[in-house]
Amino acid sequence: MTKSTKSNFLSMPSRRQVLQGGGAIALTAPFVSRAWAATTEINMLAWYGHGEADMVAEYEAANNVKFVPKYYAGGDNMLALIAQSPPGTYDLILSDGEFVQQLNAAGYIDEMEAADYPFDDMLHEDFTKFPGHWKDGKLFSMMLRGGHLGVSYNKNSVTAAEAESYACFWKPEIAGKVGHFDWHLPSLGQMSLYNGNGADLWNIDDAKWAAVQETTLGLRKQVGGFFDYGGTFNGLKNGEMQAMVGIGDWITGVLEKDGAPVASVIPKEGGIQFTESYSIGKGSEKADLVKNFIQYMMSPAGQVKSAQMAAYPGFCVTKAGRAALIEADLAEATRSHQIDGDPQDPITLIKEGRIHYRDIPQQQSLEDWNDFWSEYKNA
Repeated sequence: MTKSTKSNFLSMPSRRQVLQGGGAIALTAPFVSRAWAATTEINMLAWYGHGEADMVAEYEAANNVKFVPKYYAGGDNMLALIAQSPPGTYDLILSDGEFVQQLNAAGYIDEMEAADYPFDDMLHEDFTKFPGHWKDGKLFSMMLRGGHLGVSYNKNSVTAAEAESYACFWKPEIAGKVGHFDWHLPSLGQMSLYNGNGADLWNIDDAKWAAVQETTLGLRKQVGGFFDYGGTFNGLKNGEMQAMVGIGDWITGVLEKDGAPVASVIPKEGGIQFTESYSIGKGSEKADLVKNFIQYMMSPAGQVKSAQMAAYPGFCVTKAGRAALIEADLAEATRSHQIDGDPQDPITLIKEGRIHYRDIPQQQSLEDWNDFWSEYKNA
């Protein structure tokens, strides 16, 4: 999988500027010089982009480490990759928040020390005790960033008013030009919201699950394809797809910054938050280095890098990170609504109950949803 576009971002401060500048963006522990030591490789399992130069090159140079990323798409694929690898293969695991419980249950990640991370600076109280990240009062994953999934559309084919409901995916004029990001949780979650399941979108009985399947099958005639990251990006970029189910600003934001007539909004039925978190791989011999890197990414400067990530943007999750983003890149903070007082501020949307954290099915199994997804794609 390769990048599909280039984005221009404001330059990050140099190491000297960071260390001398003080204030919100100062870094200490993450920049402990290891110039005398041999380069250490850190094996990373993550979504595409997290191990690229715009995210890690500065840290690598300052700490004599080299990230070796293995990329996946979808939590199911992540679990499969770990299961197929010898214990200790991955030092650093970036996981969708809803899969941390399974990582923990399978013994794939180590306990983390909560005092090492800025929980007193999180933007929302939910982020301090995020579901699944803790077990028996012990921390196993640190929230890094988030993003919201809703209606993603081409503004030349779907109006802003139409995009206020998932119903726009059924618009006759875009038949054959509606795409799916090829992962069952985001799309089926949105169909559950469209059916009116609200906060219970993941906790539905068999009757409501049957209704979600019926609604989803009713969309099939509109669908022109099922795409991975690159295909989703290119389908919207070249106009082959005029709307996409199961995504949000993490795709359209990159295109929007390059001038494409696309946007993502949270419709009246509500939206879904994806949450990306870092865990330390069980059996890693580089746990201290991994902890140091996670601390760097949770620092204000690290949060700015995360928000500006070239592969796909995300939301800061700390107060200091948001403040640093506004100072470093006001245009991106404004575009992504990460400004206090913006009615589309992601934190405001959470507080208003319009955003629901992505989860796994509660009354069905992941296999049930995945099996239906396969049937739907072949329908």
